[in-house]
Amino acid sequence: MEPDFHRQLGADCAISTDRMFQVNVTRDAEAAMLEEEFPRALRLIKTTAPHVSVFGCTSAGSLGGLRHDARIAERIQQQTGAHGVTVLAAVVEELRAIAPAKVAVFTPYEEDLTRSVAECVIEAGYEVVRASGMGMVDNQEIGRVTPAEILSFVERQMSGVNPDCIFLSCTNWQAIDAISPMTARFGLPVISSNQAAIVAVRKLLEKRDAANRI
Repeated sequence: MEPDFHRQLGADCAISTDRMFQVNVTRDAEAAMLEEEFPRALRLIKTTAPHVSVFGCTSAGSLGGLRHDARIAERIQQQTGAHGVTVLAAVVEELRAIAPAKVAVFTPYEEDLTRSVAECVIEAGYEVVRASGMGMVDNQEIGRVTPAEILSFVERQMSGVNPDCIFLSCTNWQAIDAISPMTARFGLPVISSNQAAIVAVRKLLEKRDAANRI
């Protein structure tokens, strides 16, 4: 997520990051991260006096549905004073702009977390016609998957389904660089976790700039 943010937003704003320790991407590990690492990260990131703070984990936001994800944004606001952005909320905004009837969800995760993310898309009001994960647990291994490998995985999983939109879930996947070739391959809009979060931040920056000009 950090390289994507620096590449696409680095010229427009100062970007500070704090990491939350996570070796494995599982429900239990992410629940522990939220309980132990998230409060510490909020204390540290507050020292940068941010205007916007992004919670950069899609699957952890999904663990208790969209209301759980919204509470994460609320905690950011309450404890840092910054506008809290979560990936799932940003993805839902992108889906609303596209208004697809059917969505295909692809992840690097095991089945449990893939299903958790897909259920949030369903909760937001969209039919999920395919939800497939690569079955990966090791966080560093997920980060090493290339855009070409993501495209190849999605190509194999798209057999027999006809979605109107593709969602690539995971901030540690190199999915943002798979969007263009995947759009060309399938002729469909493609959303990635990082791309959606970047769009959400851009909109907030534009609002701030407009308010400062008044």
